[in-house]
Amino acid sequence: MASPSYLPGDIKADLTGDDKKIEDLGEKKLSSDGEIEANVVELNEAEARRILKKVDFRLVPLLSLLYLVAFIDRSNIGNAKIAGLTKDLHMVGLQYNTAVTLFFVPYTLLEVPSNIVLKMMRPSRWIAILMFCWGLTMTLMGLVNSYGGLLAARFFLGVTESGFFPAATFLLTLWYRRYEVQRRMAVFYIAASLSGAFSGLLAYAIQKLNSRAGLSGWQWIFLIEGLIPVFLSLFIWKLLPDSPETARFLTQEERDFLVNRLAEETGTGHGRVTNQDKIQKHHILAGLSDWKVWAAVVIFWGNTVGVYGFTATVPTVIQQLGYSAANAQLLTIPIYVFASIVTLIFAFWSDFRQARSPFIVAGYCIAACGFIAQLAIPHPKYPGLTYGFLFPVAAGLYCPFICLVCWIANNLAPSSKRAVGMALLISVGNMGGIMGSNIYIAREAPKYHTGFGVSLTMVCCAILMTFVLRWGYTRENNKRAKLLMENTEEEIKSRYTEQEMLDLGDRSPFFRYTL
Repeated sequence: MASPSYLPGDIKADLTGDDKKIEDLGEKKLSSDGEIEANVVELNEAEARRILKKVDFRLVPLLSLLYLVAFIDRSNIGNAKIAGLTKDLHMVGLQYNTAVTLFFVPYTLLEVPSNIVLKMMRPSRWIAILMFCWGLTMTLMGLVNSYGGLLAARFFLGVTESGFFPAATFLLTLWYRRYEVQRRMAVFYIAASLSGAFSGLLAYAIQKLNSRAGLSGWQWIFLIEGLIPVFLSLFIWKLLPDSPETARFLTQEERDFLVNRLAEETGTGHGRVTNQDKIQKHHILAGLSDWKVWAAVVIFWGNTVGVYGFTATVPTVIQQLGYSAANAQLLTIPIYVFASIVTLIFAFWSDFRQARSPFIVAGYCIAACGFIAQLAIPHPKYPGLTYGFLFPVAAGLYCPFICLVCWIANNLAPSSKRAVGMALLISVGNMGGIMGSNIYIAREAPKYHTGFGVSLTMVCCAILMTFVLRWGYTRENNKRAKLLMENTEEEIKSRYTEQEMLDLGDRSPFFRYTL
């Protein structure tokens, strides 16, 4: 049996029996200063898959559940609107849009600081703290009795939820190699798609509590959906693993295997990267100043402008096609289920093809077709056709997003720079939610030509910037390939100490960017 391709050539050993499992080679690599590094562990393909499945079952379902809860709490204001929120709080004009928008102000400003804190403490504990705080805020939102109270609650919901998504996506990158992470992250992310379905289903059921205990249906939505994360936060910190190095549910040999295979993930089979670095000032500056992260922000806006406006408005769009409020809640469910299926297909296909940018472009092209159709159909003359073209809008917006997050995560190293860069991408990218929350104007119902038109424009900009970013990565890869052709590996390594090479991260001559 051939040795696994992910093991360096100088430490491979023949695996002669199918029953041979984890084998400690008894070797310990010496660094340049003589310090002993972690054991190198070799195993067969069946054992490698077994360990990854063990990680999958422990990590991915937990994060998916938490993100489902987070996105429901973030977007349930759309369900509360048609359950009587705007009427009871006497909201007029753009006041609803303002309430939706205010969430994104602290949400976008605090994601980078949150990920810096994440690198300084255990991720499981930080995520549990965030969950308790946003759950408490959402619960108290059910007690507001004025528009000002709603604005204050939405602001603090943005404060408390800001750190979760960048923390969760970064945590996934600590466990999987570059062409393994997207399908896992997709399972995690479709919780956002399914949140639209669950939110509609929950709202439909909870609305029936209207007038119970003197509370309106929308108040019950906030109260019940807020208590769920409070409850989960009490024990999630004990279940959520922090990193391969400290995972108690793995044996020492399994931990060594995961750490070593991730360290060798440079894209060339040469050099090493690290996930064990302690965050320092130069990591923060590197993550904040990388032009490729800022270019990806424009691609991100193609998603957030459309998604946040769409999720907050789609129940109203369906209701104004002639359906009752309760049926409008239920009719959102198939849309999000379809988006989830397409997102999963794109993720598995992207990992299989070992490519990111083609799938980003393809997804946004699907969304563009949906937006064009919404602008062209005379609303509400053809309700069935209008409803049908909401499906490609949702699918086309959701499926490229996870490709983009993985694309940037694949191309940032070491882990401290990745933590900052991913948080920056998500932080500034989510500012598109501010625009998206204000482009679906109530007086334009049911056509919403401004909302659909602006979303279409941003999708086209995202497609264009994807080509620009791919060109930048390709150019850098070609430069490094040329350097390796003109110099031996030993000649290049002699120019740096081992620590300097690790600090270079994605700027290392041995690192190759994913396209």
